[in-house]
Amino acid sequence: MRTAIVTDTNSGITKEEAKEEGIYLLPMPVIIDEEVCFEGANLSQERFYECLTGGKDVTTSQPAPADVMDLWDHVLEDGYDELVHIPMSSGLSNSWETAAGLSRDYDGKVMVVDNHRISVTLRESVLEAKRLADSGMTAEKIKEELEAASYDASIYIVVDTLEYLKKGGRITPAVAALGSVLNIKPVLTIQGGRLDTFAKVRGMKKAKTTAIEALRHDIETRFPDVEKSRMRLAVAGAALPPEDAKSWCTALSEEFQMDVSYSPLSFSVATHTGPGAVGVAVTIARK
Repeated sequence: MRTAIVTDTNSGITKEEAKEEGIYLLPMPVIIDEEVCFEGANLSQERFYECLTGGKDVTTSQPAPADVMDLWDHVLEDGYDELVHIPMSSGLSNSWETAAGLSRDYDGKVMVVDNHRISVTLRESVLEAKRLADSGMTAEKIKEELEAASYDASIYIVVDTLEYLKKGGRITPAVAALGSVLNIKPVLTIQGGRLDTFAKVRGMKKAKTTAIEALRHDIETRFPDVEKSRMRLAVAGAALPPEDAKSWCTALSEEFQMDVSYSPLSFSVATHTGPGAVGVAVTIARK
């Protein structure tokens, strides 16, 4: 039984990484002034942020059903008997619901995982799924394993500017204006569902400390008996300069005495947070 792993670019996995890992990747659509582009396909990080900061109307959408089914058909035509599709959290998008409905036409050959994750936490799930598939585990069992462990992760996102939260209607123009004057930096969290505000602090230095302290609190209270060898720490950045990315990774590594990986923040999140946003995350690997 050959089992393929499919995900989308919300995982932060690039086209090159997907090819290297043997993972099938679905580019997420981004609409720029009514033009539909695709993350990592015909829309680069550079152009995305140029448009986002250059006054263009930038929104995101779920993949078209035809594009999802075309990719699944291609995977099965490649000689796989079945596949596991791992989209972003059902609490953040209708992508999971749409894919789950489409999968009913595939006679059990397609398993859609409600993973409750996005960005670097989703990435770890996808890589774990690939390891399980390579070990011979069936698609149905992989779905069960991932969904059982879907909440074994935590992510906090520091937002550098309030402009994009205002555009998305998450804060009022008045709050955004006052926050800019006071140098307010929101710290957001995704705990399996929506993108919510965790804290509001003054200055990026305090925001960085707050996010790392929140991550430590989760590790100590939610995962107190988990061996450090099973923890995966990661940083995700939105158009982050290399020196800033390195600074965040170093801070996390020194705080927890662990290796830290880095990935770009997915466009679906960055559209709402804007450039300069940084996510710090921990996921728990399977025993």
